[in-house]
Amino acid sequence: MLRIYHNARCKKSREGLEILKNSGKDFEIKEYLKEPLNEEELEKLIKKLDITPIQLVRKNEKVWKEDYKDKDLSDRELITVMVKNPKLIERPVVETEKQAVIGRPPSNIEKLL
Repeated sequence: MLRIYHNARCKKSREGLEILKNSGKDFEIKEYLKEPLNEEELEKLIKKLDITPIQLVRKNEKVWKEDYKDKDLSDRELITVMVKNPKLIERPVVETEKQAVIGRPPSNIEKLL
């Protein structure tokens, strides 16, 4: 089953959702700002993405620039920061049981279909 971590206010996330709708495949939507991931869920997602935690951080967000940009944070600390501030998580992210992609550009999602 496909799952999209979605933010309805984000244009790229809406584009990603449209790709999934047009695919005809079953999927579920997780609005991660309303239902934040816990540390374990975020860790698993990062492993599926095959990236480091810093690669999932939205570095242009105000909270990042003001509170974290100049700090030397460990991977564990970055995960904690993203759990506490889910708007820092890149979007959209689409996952299957075994892998995941960041939908930037949204065409990345097609790799999972």
